[in-house]
Amino acid sequence: GSGYSFTNYWIGWVRQMPGKGLEWMGIIYPGDSDSRYSPSFQGQVTISADKSISTAYLQWSSLKASDTAMYYCARRGHDTTGYPNYFDYWGQGTLVTVSS
Repeated sequence: GSGYSFTNYWIGWVRQMPGKGLEWMGIIYPGDSDSRYSPSFQGQVTISADKSISTAYLQWSSLKASDTAMYYCARRGHDTTGYPNYFDYWGQGTLVTVSS
């Protein structure tokens, strides 16, 4: 959007398994690639960002059928900490389906 600087906002990833609520996975600050993870997802996924193309990524070390879910990226509202208080803009979500 107008005046939005990709490098100045934390970008988070959120999982929604079928029929379940939202789960915060982790977050990255594209300006310096500082990232934080939920303990449930630490070591299972990698969050990265390429500030030259204003793109954030979520990668898995390996996918399992239990990873089938909708995954959302979202911009975190501005403040001084790296932990999620709220997300103000959300992507449309990507459905990942892993067959066993």
